[in-house]
Amino acid sequence: MLILTILQGPDKGKRFELPDHEPQLIGRSSEALPLTDMTISRRHAELTPDDGQWYINDLDSANGTFVNGEKVSEPTLLKTGDQLRTGSTLFLYGRESQFREHPVRVVRHGRMDSSVEKTVPSNDDSVIMAVPEPTAEAAHQLAVIYQLMQLVGSNFDRRVLLERVMDLIFEHFEVDRGFILLQNDPDQRPDPVVVRYRQKPRTKDEKNIMVSRTIVQHVMHKREGVLSSNAMADRRFRAGDSVQEYRIRSAMCVPMQFQDRLFGVIHVDSQVKNYTYTDDQLRLMTAIGAQAGMALSNAVLYQKGMQNARLAAVGETVANLSHSVRNILQGMRGGAEVVELGLRRNDLNVMRNGWDILSRNLDRIYELTMNMLAYSKQRKPEFQMLSLPALITEIVELVQPSCDKRQVALITETDDNMPPIPADPSGLHQAIINLVNNAVDAVEPDIGAITIRCAYNPIEQTATIVVSDNGQGIDEESQRQIFQPFYSTKGQRGTGLGLAVTRKIIDEHGGRIELDTGPGAGTTFTIELSTQHVADPAATTA
Repeated sequence: MLILTILQGPDKGKRFELPDHEPQLIGRSSEALPLTDMTISRRHAELTPDDGQWYINDLDSANGTFVNGEKVSEPTLLKTGDQLRTGSTLFLYGRESQFREHPVRVVRHGRMDSSVEKTVPSNDDSVIMAVPEPTAEAAHQLAVIYQLMQLVGSNFDRRVLLERVMDLIFEHFEVDRGFILLQNDPDQRPDPVVVRYRQKPRTKDEKNIMVSRTIVQHVMHKREGVLSSNAMADRRFRAGDSVQEYRIRSAMCVPMQFQDRLFGVIHVDSQVKNYTYTDDQLRLMTAIGAQAGMALSNAVLYQKGMQNARLAAVGETVANLSHSVRNILQGMRGGAEVVELGLRRNDLNVMRNGWDILSRNLDRIYELTMNMLAYSKQRKPEFQMLSLPALITEIVELVQPSCDKRQVALITETDDNMPPIPADPSGLHQAIINLVNNAVDAVEPDIGAITIRCAYNPIEQTATIVVSDNGQGIDEESQRQIFQPFYSTKGQRGTGLGLAVTRKIIDEHGGRIELDTGPGAGTTFTIELSTQHVADPAATTA
């Protein structure tokens, strides 16, 4: 499996797996590779697979696409280890084994007490301030802890969190190699989730990291940080222990725990000649482990809270939709029975009546499904330069048969000379047609009238869309809840999602929607959109 890992940018630490046979879009509108970097285009570049190899091609982006610092002007073959830059986001392209098969082995041989110089309990109150006086070193340590607190308080993704903890360690400590072992269950063996090198290993042997199992077990059982110094000078390591083999001069191993829960350990070592870690550094590293444990505990609670919230939302959604779905299914069953009766009697008129019932309920289930998808899906609108009069004409063609059937007048007032505006065509189409369908349901047959207007204000640089009807209007109590999901004034005929979806879409456009109504006074919805809001500078005319 091939992997893209973000090394720099707003989404630093994220990893994306590339499927074997599907091209992947890089950009703000990409669903497979979602990014928050506002310096990349909506459709910035495309990754294309070809017989096990991947090519990258720039899609005429505003800021260009770069491979290893060279700007791409045509499809370019990618090699393992290549760095890709789009906007301010830097990707690393590599295979799964580079990131998932961590070269960490915990070996039996090697006695821990032969290299332990200092231990610090992880619950020691003194771990935050490693020196007793307000020196420059103390200020530095407090700065590290402050950075760590900012980091762990803003991230609930465990892997991203631990990657950034390791970034901080490499920034402030003399570290050649480091890894984090994470234990998902107290009865399971901890597994490596983050492995880092100061310099890229030149050989497989250099890439492998062997660690004494005794040290790791001591840290996990005793819940204390361990400082291992000058191990090369100890004659007991000359028999071939990992410390001897890899010439480790100094190492620290600290637990990540919060209260009674142990999450794993952080291990770092240095091969710098004549360099050893100090007691103060061990205390600081132990404090980092304690803060990381607290952050992991918060992540667990956050995930549980999210899961409970999702379950509650699902329950509420099912409860609210069950009546609508049941009514639609009953209508479809009734229509099917009428069709079956017509078939038995060989009566085409009866069958046609049954099919009309089925058709109406099929339209209702389609509308319900589309609104559910639109309301639940988080996405950014794909802006294009859109002609509003053309969009209104398309909507009128869709709803005209329903209006003709009920003898309802449908009036349009549009300015065909108004300029195109930046908008998401599919989103705005759904928002307007929801308003029009509501208006059709609100008016009385034979006397009902619906008006759709659109206009452009060149001074304020805004576009306005108005949908009004001469129905009974909406009472004051309903007006306060009209945009809430699952609230409907249609009784069993409504799902309560149409207006919630419409407002969500208008909010995504940076616009606003207003309601003007009253009992017996009809209803008017007014949408106002800015014609200066363009999400992507590379947007093209539709």
